[in-house]
Amino acid sequence: MPQNTTMTPPTPVPSTVLPTTTSATITTIPTTILITNHTTTVPTTHQATTTPSLPMSATNMTTAITKTQSTSAQPTTTVIFDTNTTLNLTNIITTKAPTPATSVTVTTVASSTVSTTTVTLPPSPTPTATDIKRSMRLEKDFIQDYNNKSSSKYKELEEQFNGLLSQQYNIKNGVIAAFVTDIRQGSVIVDFTIRTFKYDNTLMAEANDKLIKDIENKIAPVLDGKVQVQSDTPLTLSPEVIYTDETMTLTCAPPGFTLENSFSVEWKFKGLVLSPSRRHTISSKYPFTLVIAQVIPSDAGTYECTSTRNDIIVHQNRTVLPSNIRSAPIISVSRTVLAKCDQGKSVPLKCCVQSPFKLKWYEGNTPLQSGSTLNCITYQYPMQSCTQEQKATFTCKVDNPPGYEEKTVLTVFLSPIICKDAEYGEGRENDIKEGNCEEGQTGTKTAVCLASGTWKLVKDTCIITIIKDLLTESVDLKNEEVPEFTGNLTKAVNEKQQQVTQSPATISAIVNILNTIAQVSNDVEEDVMQDVLETVDVLISDNAKESWSFLNTGENQNSSSLLLFSMETISERLNGSFTITTQRIQLKRTKFTDSFNDELNSTVTIEIPETGFDNTFITTILFSSLNNVMPPRTSAFNLSLFNETSNETYPENVINAAVLLVKINEAVHNVSLSYNKLNTTLELNPQCVFWNFTLLDNLGAWDDKGCKFVSDINDTVTCTCNHLTSFSILMSTGIPEKLRTLLDIMTYIGVGISMVSLVICLIIEGIVWRPLTKNSTAFMRHVAIVNTALSLLIADICFIIGAAISKNPKENPDEDYTVPVGPCSAATFFMHFFYLAMFFWMLVSSLLLLYRSVMVFSQMSKWTMFAIGLTVGYVCPLIIAVTTVAATAPGRGYVREDQACWLNWTKTKALLALVIPALAIVVFNILVILVVLYKMLRRRSTGNQAQADEKNALLVILRCVAILSPLFGLTWCLGIGTMVDPTNGGIHVAFAFFNSLQGFFILVFGTLFDAKIRSLVLRQVPALSTTSNRTRSTSAGTSSSGAENVINRIFRRRGVYRVSPVPNTSSNTDSSQSYSNI
Repeated sequence: MPQNTTMTPPTPVPSTVLPTTTSATITTIPTTILITNHTTTVPTTHQATTTPSLPMSATNMTTAITKTQSTSAQPTTTVIFDTNTTLNLTNIITTKAPTPATSVTVTTVASSTVSTTTVTLPPSPTPTATDIKRSMRLEKDFIQDYNNKSSSKYKELEEQFNGLLSQQYNIKNGVIAAFVTDIRQGSVIVDFTIRTFKYDNTLMAEANDKLIKDIENKIAPVLDGKVQVQSDTPLTLSPEVIYTDETMTLTCAPPGFTLENSFSVEWKFKGLVLSPSRRHTISSKYPFTLVIAQVIPSDAGTYECTSTRNDIIVHQNRTVLPSNIRSAPIISVSRTVLAKCDQGKSVPLKCCVQSPFKLKWYEGNTPLQSGSTLNCITYQYPMQSCTQEQKATFTCKVDNPPGYEEKTVLTVFLSPIICKDAEYGEGRENDIKEGNCEEGQTGTKTAVCLASGTWKLVKDTCIITIIKDLLTESVDLKNEEVPEFTGNLTKAVNEKQQQVTQSPATISAIVNILNTIAQVSNDVEEDVMQDVLETVDVLISDNAKESWSFLNTGENQNSSSLLLFSMETISERLNGSFTITTQRIQLKRTKFTDSFNDELNSTVTIEIPETGFDNTFITTILFSSLNNVMPPRTSAFNLSLFNETSNETYPENVINAAVLLVKINEAVHNVSLSYNKLNTTLELNPQCVFWNFTLLDNLGAWDDKGCKFVSDINDTVTCTCNHLTSFSILMSTGIPEKLRTLLDIMTYIGVGISMVSLVICLIIEGIVWRPLTKNSTAFMRHVAIVNTALSLLIADICFIIGAAISKNPKENPDEDYTVPVGPCSAATFFMHFFYLAMFFWMLVSSLLLLYRSVMVFSQMSKWTMFAIGLTVGYVCPLIIAVTTVAATAPGRGYVREDQACWLNWTKTKALLALVIPALAIVVFNILVILVVLYKMLRRRSTGNQAQADEKNALLVILRCVAILSPLFGLTWCLGIGTMVDPTNGGIHVAFAFFNSLQGFFILVFGTLFDAKIRSLVLRQVPALSTTSNRTRSTSAGTSSSGAENVINRIFRRRGVYRVSPVPNTSSNTDSSQSYSNI
């Protein structure tokens, strides 16, 4: 406070006092001046000057403080002393602060002379004043005059308050001023400020207590009198610039306050109280600090530190700006580089980072010369010698800020390359390689080189950066922050939909975030639930199916279960009635009394009969595509059969309906559910199930406890359950396990018999070839049979090889089921080609039959027919097979990824390259058979006596179909049945039986049923001929069976096949009479 100060020595002054004085404010000048025997000693003297003597009329000395102006226009202080006076200037008060330089003039007054010495002192430090802003609420009625600071009532209360403030605070050490700043309503709130250079806790608390007592005695009772101090100095931020994922520290130590003793601290961020957590570390000792780990952009905002002791509260805050938090450099580089040594060439080492950061390669501490493109640099490592394996470690560093670097270990090997692709490069068997994530993602992809020649992805931690930041932020999520946080999450997911659905790690992170939201939320409003459902809608889309398949079989096998658990948890905390509909989700929250009945999205109906409930909330959430997410496992599922990268380990069940979540805050013991099937072709073994989170060691699985199947009518399955949770239905996708084992046995035995039969067929054809191929029709018939048998034999051999190459979970549990792409592709190509060749040679046979049935008198040479046969039989299949490889192999979609060497279906539909031609040929062959049957029946009605004797036309048709079906591939029509009705065991048995034994049927119906062939074989093989003659001696003669007659009528003309040699007649005559008996 401004005041006049006169310093007088102990000796009283009788008369004259110098009239000069000085006014001052509180300051400190650490200078002591000692005056002894007219000598002035100044320990901090810089310059001394002497002024003229002053005349004096007084004989006694008087000391005063006066103010003069130095020659440098700076304030000076003149002190007048007795010659025997010592003055300590430690607590001298000055009115101006700061003072760059001060001249102290010391005048010594004697009885007759005055001598003056001026000393220039160094600049004094700048004192800092602190405003203690306080509010005090009084139990007093507020009047409108208090809103007007110029009113008499306002001034009256202000003067009363200021008087009491002066009494209690102005006397305290370090106080400059205390004054009222405002009067507000509520009852009456008086705001006032205490300005001080030094805050003393004890003195201030003592003054505060006395002030409250004075106010209560003279003005009004005090309702709230705590001292609220707001420091003008912001919190200390260290460092000033923080990069994401680093640590920042905020320090609370307001100047002018001593907070060591008994003060407690509370930190707030954006108005919300912070507590110790994985990211936040709060110290309880002075100076108080808040340490924030894994800094993210959303950590920018206003922080407040509140220190409290008794009735004293000190506030200090700071706003951390977005510019204080910057995105850290994300270095994209392969941590392991593998290369086959090739002397004289180089291995490129590439390292990338986002703008504006710059990179440099180092080997040890030596910088390397690198080429740069955009945000990447590339160092070419020279392979100078290939005598031994080489290893070297390189470091890719960010120039600024320092500390950001990634190491790369280069291995140059000599052994052969086993794996090679564009993403992971070269490698040997069992080599482990880390690949880079896509732009905008952090993490790594880890793959291992398999003996099959492929890199197998075993770990994928690539996560979208913005989702990673949200996951970090969710660690400390509070209920009050949920609305804003869910809005940010939904926005990020919608903006990155494609990247989210293709990233398993990102989906897993979002599921964890949703679980955190469910756990911290108290009352969930409609807007929050809208954001949550929009996020989940993206996660359960069809595009995310492959990512969920990876998650359900990898390290995060419970991600799908956690997602459903989160939805169940959050559904229990909904507030109010509302309906939300997204593309794949429908939520309805309403009230019901006694009973409830609703049809949800026309696919699911729920009915709860009489319950006795009154005005009770019920929440239903229908997920139409959660079958993309939830695995079809049950409590009987064997987890050891899981492949790390496939979800197709004998999936006997499938989720065949929408998933319905039902929540009521009451116990329900009877609920009826009706589902429309997603796949109407599935009819086998419908199961009414719910998701049990505790099964399989809390991994979760479908359970039917408490649920019963009622009916399956018109593709609608009805169930009843005695509890509420998340429901759906499971249905079998295939045949029972026992029948599958039977089919496997039938297939292997049948293929073995077929292969032996085909070898016998080819041997027989070789034996009888020359006598049987005299005319063009017989020649082409047997050419077609031989090539059909040969193609099927080679295809079956390739089938056996492919089965040996691949592995399946039943035969090889706990092993890798991924097929070796190279060998498996070769086996699949030859299987594809020769199965196609078999069908096309069957087409040649049917074309020959049609040609001779319809164009009886047409002329075509043997070799023309042979050329056409070769073109159709081999060139057409080759074109299809090669085209299929060229179209699908570059994208790794030619063969299946696991369990079998066969054409891919799920990724590229390469299997259609066999199915479409085969079915087209089969359909054509059926039409040919119909034409032939028509011709036969028509000729029978006007034919000779031999034909008229066979009166049963149906028997003729059945014989014809039975003989021609295996030769024309008609049994493959059963394959259509297995596709249309995959759960029909009878169709599977018939398909496996007829097609695995097709080689046997070709031998029987194409070769052995031909009497001419049998006769020729008997003549060529003496042992068989002797046995045959003994048989004939006891028979009534030689005659052909009924089946043989059918064969003869179809495939030869009368008189062509005779035991004795036939003359070489012209081909035209033979051709015109070849099918005269049909």
